[in-house]
Amino acid sequence: MNYFSSDFKLGILGGGQLGKMLLADTRKFDIQTYILDPSKDAPCQFGAHYFEIGNLLDFDTVYNFGKKVDVLTIEIENVNLDALDQLEAEGKKVFPSPKTLRNIQSKITQKNLYLGNQIPTANAKTFENKSELVAEVLKGTLTYPCVWKQDRFGYDGYGVKILKSEKDITDLPETPCLIEDMIPFKNELAVIVVRSASGEVKTYPVVEMEFHPEANQVEYVICPARIDEKVAQKAQEIALKVSESFHHIGLLAVEMFQTENDEILVNEVAPRPHNSGHYSIEASYTSQFENHLRAILDLPLGNTASKVAGIMVNLVGEEGFSGQVVYENIEKIMAIDGVTPHIYGKRQTRPFRKMGHVTIVNEDMVEARRIAEVVKNSIRVISI
Repeated sequence: MNYFSSDFKLGILGGGQLGKMLLADTRKFDIQTYILDPSKDAPCQFGAHYFEIGNLLDFDTVYNFGKKVDVLTIEIENVNLDALDQLEAEGKKVFPSPKTLRNIQSKITQKNLYLGNQIPTANAKTFENKSELVAEVLKGTLTYPCVWKQDRFGYDGYGVKILKSEKDITDLPETPCLIEDMIPFKNELAVIVVRSASGEVKTYPVVEMEFHPEANQVEYVICPARIDEKVAQKAQEIALKVSESFHHIGLLAVEMFQTENDEILVNEVAPRPHNSGHYSIEASYTSQFENHLRAILDLPLGNTASKVAGIMVNLVGEEGFSGQVVYENIEKIMAIDGVTPHIYGKRQTRPFRKMGHVTIVNEDMVEARRIAEVVKNSIRVISI
C-alpha cells in the first residue's frame, strides 16, 4: 500500500502531546492523519488533516471514527475496546490490537501476565473493591510501606499511592486495586521495544528515570542509563520477553526497577510512544514516534541507537499556579547549546500538569546532566 502523498488515512485515538509529536512524522512523510479526542483544545487540533471531538470510551464514537480510516492506532490506552474488537472483526487494521490493550488496561491483568510468564516483578495481592482491602487490613496481614495501584485508568502518577499506615487507606477510592510490595531499588529504568506488523523487533537503549518525590512523575530521563553493561543487557532481555508476552505491534515502553542486588523487576508497561522516549527526537537516529509509524505500517524499522547522550527534563505546572500558562525564563535555556524545548500546546496550566519537555544533548553525559539541572532550575511553568 502507498502511504505517502496518497488517499491512505491513518487514525489516531487521542489528540494529546504524544499525538502532536507523532504528527510531526506523519507530516514529514505526508501521511493523511485523522485524530479523535474529547477536547476541543487538544494539542492535535491544528496539525491533523481531520480532527474530531468525541468520547474515546464511547462505542459508537470510536467505531464510526475507525470506519473512516485505513489503519487505527492510539496515543492513549484508555479507549473503547469493544469498538476496536468490532472494527478488527470487520477487517480494519488496529495496532496495538484490542487483545493487547485489554491485557494492559488492567494493572491486575498485567500483573497476572507477568507472573504467568515467569517475568520478574514485585509480589502483589489483588482486591475487587475497597471493602476487601479493608478486610485484609483488619486481619493485620498488610505490611507497610506498600504500594496501592488502581486497576484501571491511572496515569502520570494518578492511581498510585504509597501506603505508610492504615490511615492512608481511608481516602482510597472504591475500585478494584492491587497492593504491591515496596521494592527497595537504586534505579528506575525503562526500555522501549518496537515491533513491526511482520515481526521485526528492535530495542532502544536502557534509560534511567528520576521521579518527583511528591507527584510521582518523571522529572529526568537519562540516556544511556548510568548502569553496568550486564544490568543493561538483562533489562533489554526482560523487555523483549515482556514484548513477546503482550504480542504488541508498535511501541511498548517497559518500566522496571533495578534492585539493590541488581535484579530487574518489571513495574508496568505502556503500548504507545512514552515519556521515557522523548529524548529520542533529538538524540537518536530514529525517534520513537517515527519508529511507531514504521512499525504499524510494516515499514523497515529505523536505527534505535543514540547519536549523543540525551537527557529529557519534563516541564510541569508549578505548584500554586493555575490558568493561562507562561514559560518563565524559556529564552535563557534556549541560549544554551544543545537545549531544545518542546511545548505541548496546552494553554491552561495547573500543578503538576505535563506542559512540555526539554531535551539536552551533549557528547559528554556528565555535562549533559549538569545542563539539565540548570534547565530544571531556570524554567518555570507558571500562570499570568
